[in-house]
Amino acid sequence: MRTAVDTNVVSAVWSREPLATRAADRLGKAHGAGGLVIAAPVYVELLAHPNATPEFVDRFLTDTNIVVDFVLDEPIWRAVGTRFAAYAKRRRQSAGGPPKRLLADFLVGAHALIRADQLLTLDGGRYAQDFPELALLAV
Repeated sequence: MRTAVDTNVVSAVWSREPLATRAADRLGKAHGAGGLVIAAPVYVELLAHPNATPEFVDRFLTDTNIVVDFVLDEPIWRAVGTRFAAYAKRRRQSAGGPPKRLLADFLVGAHALIRADQLLTLDGGRYAQDFPELALLAV
């Protein structure tokens, strides 16, 4: 079973947040059940983590056997487009104003839907509405 990993899971481990131990445990179990993968936007977000360097990020990914999928092809972009458009429409219709979620979240969700079996995240609710058929593994 291939598990896509959201930025917030790795960030929680690196920042030693209260959920860090649980996040690390879930990463280990997901690795044991199959491969771990991150989408290119997750890699980019990890580089923005305080005190992270490209060398640190690459070493962590190598040490944890997390593969970076840098190729986001047409099926992923189409899924991102349709789901982001539906989100934007719901947001406008609810008088909530312009979209507030980042496009990167939709890239992560679409990548997990198309290239993995499940998504490991701290924000299950964020993905559940826009990707209801995506299996979510919550921390």
